[in-house]
Amino acid sequence: MWKQFLGKISQKSLKSGSGGRGSPPQKSPPSCGANGAEAELRASPPPQASAVAAAPGSETREDVFLRKLNICCVVFDFAAERGRDSPEVERKRQVLVSLVDCVSGAEEPLTEAMISACVRMFAINLFRVFPPKLHSGGATDEDEPFFDPSWYHLQVVYELLLRFVMSPVVDVKVARKYMDNSFISRLLDLFDSDDPRERECLKTVLHRIYGKFMGNRPFIRKAVSNIFYRFVFEADHYNGIAELLEVFGSVISGFAKPLKEEHKLFLWKALIPLHKPKTVGVYLPQLTYCITQFIEKEPKLTGTVIRGLLKYWPVTNSQKEMMFLGELEEVLELTEMPDFQKCVVPLFRRIAQCLNSSHFQVAERALFLWNNKHLFDLISRNRQVILPIIYPALERNARWHWNQSVLNATMNVRKMFFDMDERLLLACETNFQEEEKRRAASEERRRLVWEHLERNAAFQSVTGDIGFAVPPTSAPLVAPAMT
Repeated sequence: MWKQFLGKISQKSLKSGSGGRGSPPQKSPPSCGANGAEAELRASPPPQASAVAAAPGSETREDVFLRKLNICCVVFDFAAERGRDSPEVERKRQVLVSLVDCVSGAEEPLTEAMISACVRMFAINLFRVFPPKLHSGGATDEDEPFFDPSWYHLQVVYELLLRFVMSPVVDVKVARKYMDNSFISRLLDLFDSDDPRERECLKTVLHRIYGKFMGNRPFIRKAVSNIFYRFVFEADHYNGIAELLEVFGSVISGFAKPLKEEHKLFLWKALIPLHKPKTVGVYLPQLTYCITQFIEKEPKLTGTVIRGLLKYWPVTNSQKEMMFLGELEEVLELTEMPDFQKCVVPLFRRIAQCLNSSHFQVAERALFLWNNKHLFDLISRNRQVILPIIYPALERNARWHWNQSVLNATMNVRKMFFDMDERLLLACETNFQEEEKRRAASEERRRLVWEHLERNAAFQSVTGDIGFAVPPTSAPLVAPAMT
């Protein structure tokens, strides 16, 4: 009985398993799966479940991968469609997720056709015209972030792009044929996206591309420099400056010593002019980090950086002026004595003007520079040059500044100089008093001249010729000193 039962089972298995010539069934790839075309287009079963229903050995690994990429090349308009409620939208997301798992767990190298199709899918989904802001027009809140409605798909596409760039099964030489300079240029244009989530993903992807595709590094540096040029001198608005600077902070830290001339030009022509726009506060921490990385690589660049800061120093923007003072302190902490002495005169002329600022926070921030140990040491060793420049500003603060905290900080700085060199301080005080007397005498002469002119003008006929008798003066007229 058992023999008859087992014989029937073996006959049924032979009938069902024999296909054509009776060859054994081939195993499907474990990471991608072999999905039927009809199963992919149906909305109900997910791609992972349809892989089981497909006939084994019907498609190769490359065919399945390419077909999935073709499905993902369909772009949906989230502003017009029903959004996430649409079954087609959800199906595409599921296929994208399966592709992420496929690339992450792949053990065999991707073929050139697979790499080409991946790059094409990335270009179709990512390179687009940005949607208009929903809060455009009228009074806008610039601090309110904007979120792209198509992020539901873009998030997975960026994840797939990152896995693709990092994957060891992707041949760099083959990938460079398709991820060429044109692709990278369009990828960099996406940094102007209003969505902060997209800019964060782009920052990670660009950093990985720069690290892996070494042949594209010069082009990336040049393209980013052009973005900075357009932002500073033409557009005056770009969303991704902070993210690009964050990427280049790590790039600069990897520069070899001594620095190439190309890298020094990048500092002078691309980074330092970024202090000019009024929105510098958005990306100033990243910019300061990049500049300090250059100085750590080559301390002689300190003079270049300080001259650049003085060139773009704000005059009417007090908040920006305080930010510049903070960056200046970080730069001076890395400054050595020979480089400090080359720029000490123009530097402390600017600091003296900050000390006399009517905005108490600017004056207070400038006075706090003396609390820095390294800077205090530089000043004390160059006091013969510095004190005559800033003493008039300290004296005017002590006499006329309206803020009590500024007065207290001014007196503390004066006491520091008194303890350093009492004789030099007294000499500067004497010179200041003599200069004040000369200035007061000049103003008095000017006042008398104008009184005489006004008195003569009052007695002259309106219709007649007007002649003014100017009394002779023992000294030429001098314009009032600017304070």
